[in-house]
Amino acid sequence: MNPTYISSLDKVSGISPEERARLARVTDLFAFRSNDYYLSLIDWDDPMDPIRRLIIPTPEELEPWGRLDPSSEHLYTRAPGLQHKYRETALLLVSDHCGGFCRYCFRKRLFIDDTREVNKDISGGLAYIRAHPEITNVLLTGGDPLVLDTARLREILARLREIEHVRIIRIGTKMLAYDPYRIINDPGLLDAIREYSLGEKSIYIMAQFNHPRELTEVACRAVALLQDAGAVIMNQTPLIRGINDDPVVLSRLLGRLSFIGVNPYYVFQCRPTTGNRPFAVPVEESYRIFERARATCSGLSKQARFVMSHATGKIEVVGMTDEYTYFKYNQATDPDDIGRFMVYRGNPEAYWFDDYTDLVDEGRVWGPEDDAPDRSAPPEMGCTPG
Repeated sequence: MNPTYISSLDKVSGISPEERARLARVTDLFAFRSNDYYLSLIDWDDPMDPIRRLIIPTPEELEPWGRLDPSSEHLYTRAPGLQHKYRETALLLVSDHCGGFCRYCFRKRLFIDDTREVNKDISGGLAYIRAHPEITNVLLTGGDPLVLDTARLREILARLREIEHVRIIRIGTKMLAYDPYRIINDPGLLDAIREYSLGEKSIYIMAQFNHPRELTEVACRAVALLQDAGAVIMNQTPLIRGINDDPVVLSRLLGRLSFIGVNPYYVFQCRPTTGNRPFAVPVEESYRIFERARATCSGLSKQARFVMSHATGKIEVVGMTDEYTYFKYNQATDPDDIGRFMVYRGNPEAYWFDDYTDLVDEGRVWGPEDDAPDRSAPPEMGCTPG
């Protein structure tokens, strides 16, 4: 099977003409794209079906909320198409297209206003990587790199493998969920993975399964083929309202991933991106859902961490009490912040880390001997690991 791609709701038979008319204003701003395979996973008799919610536009996307670049990725662009935010890792934006357009996408700006963040000529990015031997990891992203034809992807892999200090190549993709036939029907892709994932120079596939129903028989077959070719497969997903914000659903997702040898990596707080208001869950509610899901998982499924991909780093939510919420930098733009532990007074209305830090009185850092004011931070305690 080769799925047929669809970029107009007029071709989606499960949507009535009246609903298509209501959604026209949404698709004028935030494009729609899917294929017949993925749309076949939807239960059209259920208006709250999670797969439908993941891919079919909703009028609530037009609610004013958030920013197009909530993690300030523009601050870390060092060469055309290349971001360098963390010391060891560089991002190459190699594609400006996806197998489907997730309604909660945090980079929907790439598909609006003809942006120029993706650069088909990666020579400037490669030159930057060569000049920075501290970069051991390169993440191919976009868009979705597996939308590229295999010859182009093989060329990118080959050029990266010419750089000795690049040990890990990551490919960020949702094609395992959106179109597993992209892998199943292309032995050349598997040959490229097999050729360039060897020994201490691994290729990691950073998959994005958001709901257990995406783990179909063909999706699991695609996973197995990539594993057989030598790829290590990790999964990351945002926690999304109406899709996986149920502890039972999230637990089932984490568990099934571990059953097929896919490592649950990150569960992300949904970024406050323009258009994402209907998919966002407050931080503290998200953390409770995450921990309730982990409580019914095996140890292997518990590897996932709940984080925010903030402008200053990957901030893990590590605990809560009735009064405080506890954070730690898993990764940081400032290496001195890595491992730093932070405590803020709880805020049930917080959707992002800034909703905690903005409560600090005029930026004051509170010491242990101080009485923190209402809705301000208690001691913001920094500690250095090791």
